[in-house]
Amino acid sequence: MKQEVQSAVEATLAQATYEHEKVPQWTSDVIEGVMKKLTGLQKPFKYIVSCIIMQKNGAGLHTASSCFWDNQTDGSCTVRQEYKSMYCIVTVFGLGI
Repeated sequence: MKQEVQSAVEATLAQATYEHEKVPQWTSDVIEGVMKKLTGLQKPFKYIVSCIIMQKNGAGLHTASSCFWDNQTDGSCTVRQEYKSMYCIVTVFGLGI
């Protein structure tokens, strides 16, 4: 799952420089790209994807998540990618059907 997420983030942000006005579109593009790649795997899961894009300016950011689910069929993955002017954090939850 991590490779699919990293690939979708790279496709959107690899050549980008942080611009506040573009962040809403970038987050949508990353989420859509991740969903397309994951659904293309044709696994029996429902997916929940979140994306945070933050300018690299020295400010702190802490994120956390917690789930109550079936460890046999459900899982999550968080990918953090750093670029020259921004960070992108994508969290995916896969829930077995």
